[in-house]
Amino acid sequence: MKIFIEEQKFNQPLIFTGLAIAFILVSGATYSEWNPAENETLSSKLATLSGVIIILLVALLFLFLKLKTRIDEFGIHYHFFPFQLKHKTISWDLIANCYVRKYEAFTEYGGWGMKFSFFKKRGKCVTTKGNIGLQLELKNGKKLLIGTQRKNEIQSALETYPHKLNHEN
Repeated sequence: MKIFIEEQKFNQPLIFTGLAIAFILVSGATYSEWNPAENETLSSKLATLSGVIIILLVALLFLFLKLKTRIDEFGIHYHFFPFQLKHKTISWDLIANCYVRKYEAFTEYGGWGMKFSFFKKRGKCVTTKGNIGLQLELKNGKKLLIGTQRKNEIQSALETYPHKLNHEN
């Protein structure tokens, strides 16, 4: 019995560089608009700070986003925190086919994250970065792509469970 576990995060430097630049620009604009007059209401001060608050919340979201994948004798489990509060499990008896493949994040799904394809035939995906994923084709016709950064290890884990896939539809 082999268990595959992978945890991925949105930790690309370009994301945080973009957020830092946006934070600096919005903070500068907020500072220039800030009126220290005491007669301003709390709501007007919050409105002035709203841009900075939004960028900080987006940065926190990227810090906490993570995709956990597990393959074991029960099936394939994934958890895209904080959008999914519990692990989703796809048991082996629901899977018609699964394989590792290369994908194009923008053209197939419109980018990384939890996405649905523009063309229903591709299904949905949960990815954080890269262009390699575990493609699941379910017996009910639905498809799911789970991104991975560990192509060889996930392939090895799948090869451990070929008997679990019931190829009768």
